Amino acid sequence: MGRNLASLLTETAARDAERPAIKLDELVLSYGLLDEGSARVAGLLAEHGFAPGDRVGVMLPNVPHFPLVYYGVLRAGGVVVPMNVLLKEREVAFYLGDSGARLLFGWHGFSEQARPGAEQAGAELIEVVPGAFEQRVMAAAPRREVLAVADDDTAVILYTSGTTGRPKGAELRHANLLANVETTIATLIQVAPDDVLLGALPLFHSFGQTCALNTSVAGGSCLTLLPRFDPAKALEIVQRDRVTVFEGVPTMYSAMLHEPGREQYDVSSLRLCVSGGSALPGEVLRGFEDAFGCAILEGYGLSETSPVASFNHPDRDRKVGSIGTPIAGVEMKVVGEDGADLGSGEVGEIVIRGRNVMKGYWQQPDATAAAVRDGWLRTGDLAKVDEDGYFFIVDRKKDLIIRGGYNVYPREIEEVLYEHPAVAEVAVVGLPDAELGEEVGAAVALKPGAVADAGELRAFVKERVAAYKYPRTIWLVDELPKGPTGKILKREVRTPEPDAPTPS
Repeated sequence: MGRNLASLLTETAARDAERPAIKLDELVLSYGLLDEGSARVAGLLAEHGFAPGDRVGVMLPNVPHFPLVYYGVLRAGGVVVPMNVLLKEREVAFYLGDSGARLLFGWHGFSEQARPGAEQAGAELIEVVPGAFEQRVMAAAPRREVLAVADDDTAVILYTSGTTGRPKGAELRHANLLANVETTIATLIQVAPDDVLLGALPLFHSFGQTCALNTSVAGGSCLTLLPRFDPAKALEIVQRDRVTVFEGVPTMYSAMLHEPGREQYDVSSLRLCVSGGSALPGEVLRGFEDAFGCAILEGYGLSETSPVASFNHPDRDRKVGSIGTPIAGVEMKVVGEDGADLGSGEVGEIVIRGRNVMKGYWQQPDATAAAVRDGWLRTGDLAKVDEDGYFFIVDRKKDLIIRGGYNVYPREIEEVLYEHPAVAEVAVVGLPDAELGEEVGAAVALKPGAVADAGELRAFVKERVAAYKYPRTIWLVDELPKGPTGKILKREVRTPEPDAPTPS
């Protein structure tokens, strides 16, 4: 038999029940109370006819109720289906219907969409209202047993963002997630009981679940939660709770760096910052490290890889712009269109093999077979490897712009635009072009109070890249569309009308 992911909590609680586990402003949950609460959630599930292997939807923000429910479902032998709290009714119905979940723990503030969505799927909504929910949980008979699981048993079904077609549910085994957490805590983030992690990443996302929640619990650390990211609030929490580890996506680092008045906050407690989700622009990395006096280590992964696959290891040389080298138990390489291995410096697709790779896509054998071939997961990410074995993301395969037969990698152009002192965020996208096939375009958000027009930005890039690469069309926006972690969503960037004049 294998080990249940919930044992991370029960083992830490047995060692140090009084130590703070979860914090939300003035509310603090000790490990003992979190353990007891999760046992009673398991009891509540039993009252609703739950059986081991059943899927349970969890549609909760970053509040202490999330880990209560998460570990309660796992210790009862269930499968957690984390759901973005901003899902609409039809999306809720799809997630529940596709996974076969018959129960949904939904935050009271989002019931307007969760309730009818659950009804459509034939699922029961257990509404989570602070105060009332705790009373209901503590009234349930505790189920303190952590159910034994097999090595191949699924712990979590994480639905991918669905950039093409409907979202697919990546099945992650208990063994996948445990291995990822154990490697993370042993060699990467290396948290200890006196560490405080800032829980700004959504816990319903793989990055937040593995690197924040499960890693913090495994290390006996305190996770201080931020339900909705705000740079000023994040800085306030770092100062108030003496946060030692911050994990975020590039837009979070950019927002904190450019937050007016950030100098007034004491961030001297920070010892480590971790970035993932998408490539961190070099200018943002250097600016943040200079301003905050704390090194940022970049990593890489996907929902399908639990998620960590590679990392800039703290005990090795770091290379700015690199996602590092594969973590223990994981193999990575770059291959061409024919699947053949490519040499140093050649651009190809990253493929991954190891104990972190998902079981497959939930009830989608064809999609699983297309994604995992001979044990290697095809990521859709283009990269190159240097002579030292460090990987450098070039772009998403689907984001590649082919302009008149020449390949243009959006990330390269974005890096140049980030060097302009007025630029806060940028997304380079392909625009249809009758003659060239695609033209290079850029949506740009400026820093607060900064002034620049499209012509200035276009000239800035033109001076720094080959003539076929610079964006002929640049338009300014107030902000760029983002996903639940704050990652910029290029597929949702609104582009100008083909015949419209370039906005400035």
